[in-house]
Amino acid sequence: MLTARIAVLASGGGTNLQALIDSQGGVLTSGSISLVIADRAGLQAEARAQAAGIASAVIPRREEGFEGRVLDALEKHRIDFLILAGFLGILSKDFIERFPGPIINIHPSLIPAFCGKGFYGLRVHQAALDYGVKVTGATVHYVNEVPDGGQILLQKAVEVRPGDTAERLQSRVLREAEWKLLPQAAEIVSAQLVREKENTL
Repeated sequence: MLTARIAVLASGGGTNLQALIDSQGGVLTSGSISLVIADRAGLQAEARAQAAGIASAVIPRREEGFEGRVLDALEKHRIDFLILAGFLGILSKDFIERFPGPIINIHPSLIPAFCGKGFYGLRVHQAALDYGVKVTGATVHYVNEVPDGGQILLQKAVEVRPGDTAERLQSRVLREAEWKLLPQAAEIVSAQLVREKENTL
């Protein structure tokens, strides 16, 4: 059976990565995670990959040649598409044009709210609280050269509750939206890639 080969690029603890790993064989059946790239040493994302028997690499984002080394790793592992899961960098237009497959990202708000350059992590949730919105959520979108500007693939709303802190809201958005949306989106894109492969056979 044909499957799409997925790489995950991460900058943090890897909880979205874990959701993807746990979804394999369940929600995610048309793709498999073949490579995890951590953008600095010592990240929990790397440990999660190793525990699951998935190939991993550490490619420091702040070192010269980062994007070229990532592209080389993707080619070496014959990756069909790339998922940014808690990746804190912004990929260049050159990278996006050179990687032949789709790239998707998950963002912890309902785009177009609280997104773009400078909106990441707890900053997003604090901005939602400061603005006083009653509903926030998460968005999976395709990546283009505009930060958080690509076509929206999936969204899920999450209620903002009285007394929420940025940390509480972040935890609820992860549990109720991000960990559910990302495997669903991975399956949608993987299934499309598999259909395209089958049509060329």
